[in-house]
Amino acid sequence: MKLKISLFIFVISLISCQENKEVLKDKIVKVNYLIQVDELLRIVEQPNVKIIDFRKSKFYLEEHITGALNIWRTDIENKSYPYDGMMADKEQIEALFSKLGIDIKDTIVIYDDNGLCDSARLWWILQNYNFTNVKLFHGGITAWKLNKGNVSKIIPPIEKTVFKLPAYSAMKYFVSKDDVLKSLNSKTIILDTRTEDEFSGKHQKKGALKGGRIPNSKLIDWSEAIDYHGDKKIKSFEELNTIYNKFASKQDTIIVYCHSGVRSAHTTFVLTQLLGYEHVKNYDGSWTEWSHFDELPIIKDSITKIK
Repeated sequence: MKLKISLFIFVISLISCQENKEVLKDKIVKVNYLIQVDELLRIVEQPNVKIIDFRKSKFYLEEHITGALNIWRTDIENKSYPYDGMMADKEQIEALFSKLGIDIKDTIVIYDDNGLCDSARLWWILQNYNFTNVKLFHGGITAWKLNKGNVSKIIPPIEKTVFKLPAYSAMKYFVSKDDVLKSLNSKTIILDTRTEDEFSGKHQKKGALKGGRIPNSKLIDWSEAIDYHGDKKIKSFEELNTIYNKFASKQDTIIVYCHSGVRSAHTTFVLTQLLGYEHVKNYDGSWTEWSHFDELPIIKDSITKIK
């Protein structure tokens, strides 16, 4: 009898283990903030769903998901800084969403054509302002068209709203340059999500005053997380786990940065929402801001070529 009970418990445990493996394997499609094409097709015409095409206006005007609104990076930048790319303040986001006719009760679905890189920046900003009713559309307009979703050149009519962000006590995934500076002599892991040439200092992008990297940085190009030369969809959970486990454990304190906080916002999304890393924050100003201050330490490996 005891043998039968033990055998029964073993079988149940085995099934449970297998189910857990399947959950992990499929985690990337079940995460709250990622929406697949079949689900979007079901909800796209609901009045409380607002689709945001996060591409330059010239691409939006050529073709977009029917009913989509258009936002670009410059719409969510704070122009009060002497350098570009800083996160828009609360009032700017509220004014923008009011102008676009977005209500606080709406579900926002964001897509781009760059592996969700630009979309993740808006997701990150909204997270910091405690607005969480956001989805990132996996596959973008390419997946939409492949599944016979409707596209249009027509700009939809807009009825302005009064959009007010929820109250918040602290920004969830944000760090400043002062926070980064304080972390340099700690156990904090700093991930540079730019290209190898940017990391080494060989390539200095527009907006930065010098080439190089923040001391103690580890290089992991953000695009490693997606099929960059294919459909630009995010890789499987197993592949992502293998990539990022080499750099940090899920309990480590991590700061990510890039040129202006866009690519690193994508890495923040991947680490926190798809892989379950617990202590990840994105440096908003990133290398652009860091390079403007002569007193901040830098590392450079090679002669810089400005492009």
